[in-house]
Amino acid sequence: MSHSLHKNFSRFYFIYYFFVGVFVPYWGLYLQSEQFTPVEIGILMSVFQISRIFAPNFWGWLADHTAKRTVWIRLNTILGVLGFIAVFWAKGFWPMLLVMSALSLFTSSTMPLSESLTLAHLANTKGHYSRIRMWGSVGFIVASITLGYLIDWAGISSLLWAILIVQITLFLLTFSLTEVKVAPHHTDHSSVWKILSNPAVVALLLGCALMLTAHGVLYNFYSIYLAEHGYSKGMIGWLWSVGVICEIGVFMLMPAMMRRFSLKKIILISLALAVLRFSIIGLAVDYLILILIAQSLHAATFGSFHAATVELIARFFNGRHQAKGHAIYNSVTYGLGGAIGGIAGGYALQGLGGKLTFLLAAVFPLIGFVVIALGLTITESKSDRHD
Repeated sequence: MSHSLHKNFSRFYFIYYFFVGVFVPYWGLYLQSEQFTPVEIGILMSVFQISRIFAPNFWGWLADHTAKRTVWIRLNTILGVLGFIAVFWAKGFWPMLLVMSALSLFTSSTMPLSESLTLAHLANTKGHYSRIRMWGSVGFIVASITLGYLIDWAGISSLLWAILIVQITLFLLTFSLTEVKVAPHHTDHSSVWKILSNPAVVALLLGCALMLTAHGVLYNFYSIYLAEHGYSKGMIGWLWSVGVICEIGVFMLMPAMMRRFSLKKIILISLALAVLRFSIIGLAVDYLILILIAQSLHAATFGSFHAATVELIARFFNGRHQAKGHAIYNSVTYGLGGAIGGIAGGYALQGLGGKLTFLLAAVFPLIGFVVIALGLTITESKSDRHD
């Protein structure tokens, strides 16, 4: 990948995950300030995950069918802007549900399309996905820290303007992305259902969904849980950032890690550390040093896990199935898994409290570990490992 192309994609990832760093840590707190209950917050926050079940598959099919990913990325980002604007007038559960549905319907598809475009470019140039993706992590850190202090200073309503500005910036950056011709592959004439019938693909998707079920609880309720235990918005921003700082370290090390360890082993270690992370959050929320340790484990529970699973998805779904493959991955994992965790977490938080909710979340990566250990069979040669 050329230097200018690498810079354009890195910048796009930075701003997209800046949006995530604004939205994920603080939107639940905004909804709480609007007097929504934990169950209502769980449903509203999970609209994004529910949209990921359906929307990316449509746009992924369209991208593969037309071979014009950049057009659909651009359309999704501007429609996301238009969908969000109504939030300034939305009061009450149903109006907010409509706004979040409109926003999520399009923003949930932006990254799967961008991932497939990025990996298609990298396949032609033998570049490293993790070295581009780490700029997304930098964007998340900058957003989560600065927004925490901004909200402490200007109030929670400043969040709305921050999200709108970032979305407009993201739309403008889509014009710097360039299309790529996907090389023909021997699986092009096969049905995508043939790939999905592979037991290893089923195990991978199920294991990923279980991991993201636990993270659905984290993304929707972690900030609320910390605030209830006396953490300031600024401190909450720093805690989110600690995890992503460690995640950047892992993304930088992923090429070396993939040379040394199999992708299956990386995924299994990530799942095991997720069990530890969610257990610590449930049991030790009042001990800052232990919460910092738990946050550092985000390097594994998201960083190495995501990089390894995206690599495997790219290997299983080749050629004209590439965008569909990433869409299916996002739908099943971030969509179905995240929605189950987000909605169930709202009921658990309201009925059982935060500690038990996060302890129960630890069960899902534990089951995922068993599924991956028994069901994911992959053959890796030395040529599969990154140089």
